[in-house]
Amino acid sequence: MADVALKSIIEAALLAAGRPLSLADLENLFSEAERPPPEDFQRAFAELAEDCRRRPVELKQVASGYRLQVREAFSPWISRLFEERPGRYSRALLETLAIIAYRQPTTRGEIEDIRGVAVSTNIIRTLLERGWIQAVGHKEVPGRPALFGTTPEFLDYFNLKEIGDLPSLEALIDQLDQPSLDALQQPSQASSDADPQSSQQTP
Repeated sequence: MADVALKSIIEAALLAAGRPLSLADLENLFSEAERPPPEDFQRAFAELAEDCRRRPVELKQVASGYRLQVREAFSPWISRLFEERPGRYSRALLETLAIIAYRQPTTRGEIEDIRGVAVSTNIIRTLLERGWIQAVGHKEVPGRPALFGTTPEFLDYFNLKEIGDLPSLEALIDQLDQPSLDALQQPSQASSDADPQSSQQTP
């Protein structure tokens, strides 16, 4: 490693992986004898992020780790490389996802109370198949309905490091009121009753 900068190794690994890599993933690239200390990794991340400021890609930290991604400003052109367009999701699905994200953990019945209409089984199935939500426990009431919460995949897709990075609920409502829900369909762009428990047609 003496002749190769740590930031270059990190960049090469992120490009080759094609997915977010955690600090542990990157540390495992090295034998125990040659593994740099954590502070060296943090310094390398900062240097790589600075290098990327003059490039069309950026270093982004999301829930699953670090990744290199094309800057959003280039998406109008880059998206034309891909024949298959991302699926468009119904307003009902996005409202359901938003309620789960902001009220988690929450049950299907609670979602229906908030929306005022029944939640389609297809919506829950689609969100589960996308890996955006998961059952995180059961509410201790008759029937013990499943409690749903978001996943790291949800955070990764929407370019978030943690759930606290979600926009304010007021901003989200403003977006939902728009005829187009593009802002929510593009990557970025708790309850004491729970007991922890140890794919796609667009609705």
